[in-house]
Amino acid sequence: MHICFLTNEYPKKGFPHGGIGTFVKTMAEELVKNDVKVSVVGINYTSDDEIEALNGVDIYRLKKNNVKGFSWYLNFKAINLKIREIHKQDPIQIIEASELGLAFLSKIKEIKYIIRLHGGHHFFAESEKRKINKWKGFQEKRSFKKADGFIAVSHYVKNHTEKYLSYHNKPIAYISNPIDTDFFKPIANHSAGNKIVFAGTVCEKKGIRQLIQAFPFVKKEFSDATLEIYGRDWFFPDGSSYIKMLEEKELPQLGEIVKDIHFHGAIPYQDIPKAYSEASVCVFPSHMETQGLVAPEAMAMEKPVVFTKYGPGPEAVKDYETGLLCDPYMPQDIAEKIIWVLSNSKKTEEMGRKARHDVLEKYGLTTILYKNIDFYNRFL
Repeated sequence: MHICFLTNEYPKKGFPHGGIGTFVKTMAEELVKNDVKVSVVGINYTSDDEIEALNGVDIYRLKKNNVKGFSWYLNFKAINLKIREIHKQDPIQIIEASELGLAFLSKIKEIKYIIRLHGGHHFFAESEKRKINKWKGFQEKRSFKKADGFIAVSHYVKNHTEKYLSYHNKPIAYISNPIDTDFFKPIANHSAGNKIVFAGTVCEKKGIRQLIQAFPFVKKEFSDATLEIYGRDWFFPDGSSYIKMLEEKELPQLGEIVKDIHFHGAIPYQDIPKAYSEASVCVFPSHMETQGLVAPEAMAMEKPVVFTKYGPGPEAVKDYETGLLCDPYMPQDIAEKIIWVLSNSKKTEEMGRKARHDVLEKYGLTTILYKNIDFYNRFL
């Protein structure tokens, strides 16, 4: 079997990537270990073509075109040409993309096309109370019509997406994103103080602003608490920085405790477990997620986690059993959950052990791998 993933986010040293990149890397390398050929095709971060093989995965990064008004056409043209080239040399059986990924792809008769629901434009526009962008909405509908099947990473994303888009009576499976529980495993670390760790893109939908607003409530109870923020910056349509907005509008209201809030920026993927290991509690108060990788990653390390009670949050966390669920729009509720964790170390130790066991059962790499292979085989 030869599977080709379409993504611009495959991890590249020195450049940030999101959850899709993490998923594709984890799944691709595991597929290769099980004698499946894997190619990854996407647009490069730079204006160069790059080809490399990493851990058995063939990665094709195509030079980025920036011609105003035509970049989308030129980029898709390059992707189509590369796919045909790869297919001619070593026939592809499955192409997988996220929601918009098939919009302008030229279909090849011998190939089956899968969309994995990571959270598309319709999904997040509704949850963030934004209007549907007509151009992106058009692309997503066009992409869904071209798919031969779908994979949803949570029941919530499947059910919520079908309110706006049709699956056209094509096969659809629920398969969560895997967690590499050998990479994310308990690490003994006795760092001083009460560290609150956030990881993810620093943007509004991840709830970071409300987490910062919750911090003063925590400091009243635990004066040694610090807030450690790991993740890349997000930029508004006008190019302005979200972190700069926080520094100008939110942080000045905190007074002297602002010195205990630390923005670390994006860190290499291999360093994420160390960041989690130093946490007294990992907090991810997202306004919306499709599944969310960071919560189960931290849970796999037996860390107490505070996750969102909305969307797929209850699918990932059993409240007060494997973690805590919060209202991400209410800073005081976020603070109360953090304070509970910091006040109940013995209970949270047991919670951490249950959390890892739960992750092993629900998100274990081998289990998820074979679910994916079984679904792919249905089309071959």
